[in-house]
Formats: sequence, structure tokens, C-alpha cells
Amino acid sequence: MSDEELYPIGDAAHRSGLSVSAVRFYADAGIVAPAGVNAAGHRMYDIGAIARLELVRTLRELDTDLEHIRRLLEGGTTLHDLLTTHLEVVEGQERVLRARRAVLRTLIRQGATPAQADLMHKLVSMTDEERERVIDDFWNEVGAGLSVPEGFVERLRRMRPVLPEEPTAAQLEAWIELADLVGDAKFRAAVRSYLERTYSSGEGRVVAGAAFQEFMYGSGTALVEEVLAAYRAGESPRSARAQQAVTRFMEGAAAVSGARLTPQLRDRMAEMYRQVPELLRRIAEEDAASTEPVYGDTHGRYMELVGVINGDAPQEDPEALPYAWIAEAMASGAPVGP
Repeated sequence: MSDEELYPIGDAAHRSGLSVSAVRFYADAGIVAPAGVNAAGHRMYDIGAIARLELVRTLRELDTDLEHIRRLLEGGTTLHDLLTTHLEVVEGQERVLRARRAVLRTLIRQGATPAQADLMHKLVSMTDEERERVIDDFWNEVGAGLSVPEGFVERLRRMRPVLPEEPTAAQLEAWIELADLVGDAKFRAAVRSYLERTYSSGEGRVVAGAAFQEFMYGSGTALVEEVLAAYRAGESPRSARAQQAVTRFMEGAAAVSGARLTPQLRDRMAEMYRQVPELLRRIAEEDAASTEPVYGDTHGRYMELVGVINGDAPQEDPEALPYAWIAEAMASGAPVGP
């Protein structure tokens, strides 16, 4: 192919991957003009025009509009700027498609009505401010007048969903379910009932207190990880590493109630940990038989969906924790190994 050679419109179409009618259209639209005409009056194209036709074909396949293409070919914009702009458009379309996919999957799974389909579309199209308002409305109603320790509802309110800029389909589906739940009067009433019953008195009120909450979600988290790291490393519960980790944890836990760690307290805590598996089993049975709102269907479901939306790592299954190993490490009176 010579730089100076001219080619009839059929050859230009074949070499650029366009149809003859498309090449003729782009010439008539002033996008890519022919290099000239032959003696018979037929349009002729040089190598430069054919290269521009190839670029036009590529950009049109990317859904770039003709005005943007015209500006590029006339030197009004650069290819880099054009492609950058188009990338932003494609990424926006991708977000819309992910949202639509999430809506469709949810509709198929739930067998929803047209009204619900419209609602789901609105949910995934919300702005960040609108999503914040939905969650605030939920906690304003759930937390109003609850007889729980001061600051507990505010701590719960801070554990809220933050949909990322590029959410996955699973995150969008979780948001649809969560937004639907928090807007439901029955769900709000169930969460309120569960929180009131669980944290308004007795041990639950202690757990909801500021000191315990700070330990549970602050320093205590790191201390628990130290204990579990020793277990996962295959340490004996009486090894120096395990003993140091579990002692630090028990000292922190004791300090929550202003107590000092003594051998007697160690033994009581050890016995408590030995009983945890049986306690969890009884709780599961009671929840299954309960006619009252339970954690897994109320605040637990809220927290589970928030975790999915925020991309948090799944929480460790409480039943899978090494309670017997921890109990042995906690117990006083046994020698510490190497």
C-alpha cells in the first residue's frame, strides 16, 4: 500500500472494515473526506483517509458520537482526551448495568411486583446523602427512648453501610435488602424490641455500657487476636506465649468492671469459657423456638448486611472458636510450658 496511491471507495471500505455505504456516509457528513475523485467522478481515498476511517470505525464501536469524532479529526481534541472521556462514560454505564443486574437478581429471587421493581431501582440509584438519611431515619425511630445505657444507640448508629464507589453485585443486592428492611415498620419494631429486651437490664445492660463496649470494639479486639494467634500457631495453652496473651486479655476484661485479676477470677473466667459451647447451643434452640424477635432476624441481620456492603471480612463463627483451649489457658494453678 503506497502513501501516494489512491483507492476506490470499495477498497477503502474493505481496508477500513466499513461498508461502502458507511464510507459514503462519513464523507457526506464531513467526517472523512475522500482524497479526490477519478476521471469517472468516483471518490478515491489515500492511505491517510483509510487510517482515519479505521479510527472512526473503532470509536463508533465504542459508541463515541459523531461530534466527538469530528472534533478529534479536526484537531479540536486529542485522542488521549477523547479516550479518557469515553472511559468515564463506559465506567458509568458499567455501574448502571451492575445496579440493574442487582435489581433483576433480587426481583427474580423474590418474585417481586412492578411496584417493588420501581422501588428497587430507586434504592440503587440513591445518592450517598439519601442513603445516609435512610439509615438515620431508621436509628432515630429504633433508638428513641430506649432504656439502654447512654451512648449505646449512638455506637450502634455508627456501624452503618457505606456503599463503595464501585460496588459489586453482591453489595448492591445487600443494600437493596437492607434499605427495604430499615424502611419496614415491622422490622424497626422488631429491632427495637430485641435491643430493649436484651440490653435494658442485667448482664445485657453491663455489656451495653461504655466501658465494656470500648473494650469489645477497642483494645479487646487486639487482645483476642493475640490469643487466637497463639492457638493458630499450634501453641500449647500452657506455653509462655499463650499465657502472656490470655493473661493480657483477662486483665483487660477484669479492668472493665474495676476488678483485679486473681487466681479465683481466672478460674471463674475459665469455667465460663468451658460453658460457652453449651450456652450457644441453648441460645440457638431458644431462638428457634422463640416468638419474640431474635438477634439473627433483627440487629444481627442488619449487621450482616452492613458487613457485606462495606466489604468487611466475614466474622469468625462463634461456634468455631477454641473455647476449651482458651479455658485451659485461663485456668490458674497449672505450670507454664516453654
